[in-house]
Amino acid sequence: QVQLVESGGGLVQAGGSLRLSCAASGRTFSSDAMGWFRQAPGKERVFVAAVGVTWSGGSTYYADSVKGRFTIARDNAKNTAYLQMNNLKPEDTAVYYCAARRDLYDYVRVSRWDYWGQGTQVTVSS
Repeated sequence: QVQLVESGGGLVQAGGSLRLSCAASGRTFSSDAMGWFRQAPGKERVFVAAVGVTWSGGSTYYADSVKGRFTIARDNAKNTAYLQMNNLKPEDTAVYYCAARRDLYDYVRVSRWDYWGQGTQVTVSS
């Protein structure tokens, strides 16, 4: 079992920045791919970013809507994944979820991810 706990959400003005953290426990963090998803009110949960395991290169992937503004990273020594969000826009408002799985096949699909955190709210005001 993997437990994931997100933190770092909050209220920020458009153009501002936030850094989300995802603390993982339960199994070897370095062996898991990590991802971030978000769900706006009344909408489906969608892919935001993912990072592969370090030993295979730690490749990163982003949704087009956040490319160039968001950065995903991982710190295996701290068992933590991060999502640095810059130049935030009102349309980034959502609950952000951290997720974990062993590989990154079909990484954009929510159903492919095995473990989920409880989510953290990000609200961007205009």
